[in-house]
Amino acid sequence: MNFSKWIGAGLGWSFGGPIGAIIGLVLGSIADSLSKNGTPLLGDWQSKQKRPTYDSQPQARPQTQPGDFEVSLLILASVVIKADGHQDQRELDFVRQQFVNMYGQDRANHAFKLFKGINQQQIPVRQVCVQIQRMMDHASRLQLLHFLFGIAKADGMVTENEVSQIYTIAGYLGISSRDFESIKAMFYDSSDNAYKILEITKEASVDEIKTAYRKMAKKYHPDRVIHLGEEHQKGAVDKFRQVQQAYEKLQKERGF
Repeated sequence: MNFSKWIGAGLGWSFGGPIGAIIGLVLGSIADSLSKNGTPLLGDWQSKQKRPTYDSQPQARPQTQPGDFEVSLLILASVVIKADGHQDQRELDFVRQQFVNMYGQDRANHAFKLFKGINQQQIPVRQVCVQIQRMMDHASRLQLLHFLFGIAKADGMVTENEVSQIYTIAGYLGISSRDFESIKAMFYDSSDNAYKILEITKEASVDEIKTAYRKMAKKYHPDRVIHLGEEHQKGAVDKFRQVQQAYEKLQKERGF
């Protein structure tokens, strides 16, 4: 599979708006290189696609395609990696390894080639996130946030700058503070993490804990991102498992 076919497969709404501008710059430089070897230019493929419009009128969210999720993930990963003022090789390795785990070596190589081009640009964070918020379903946005915390933790610790940047991204993505704290708690080890993951306080009753568990299990169920493909369900399984573990921990502590 050549680069042109890979990037063309499964991409829909991300080729419009600010994300389209970012990817267009990257693809321009890549296409220049590919064209010297006789590889079909991406511009030919893009010119044939129906691009979405971004006006002020409310519109229904189209179903997010795997390619749109991947491009969104790469752009936001670049933002988080730069949040603490330098790029740690362990974070870059984490991004590459996650793509290998999800997509296999060949597809991961294409993704990382795109990522390196994105990483050289100044990202308009708010504009990019607003586009994602408008076009991507809530469950997929939660999955993005989970991945971003994984990147920040890849070097062994999450800095204040990284947390601040992810919090800003979450706000622009329309993710509530409670959802943010729930996912954040999955990457820390503290006595009240189980409560934070379930979005309750230590004062919650047993019935409230049970209700919270059912709510969070539904919110983080892997089937919520089934439209993104099996590879992204693996990441969703991690969130779902931590909800189960948080509930089991409270069961033992409270004896119910």
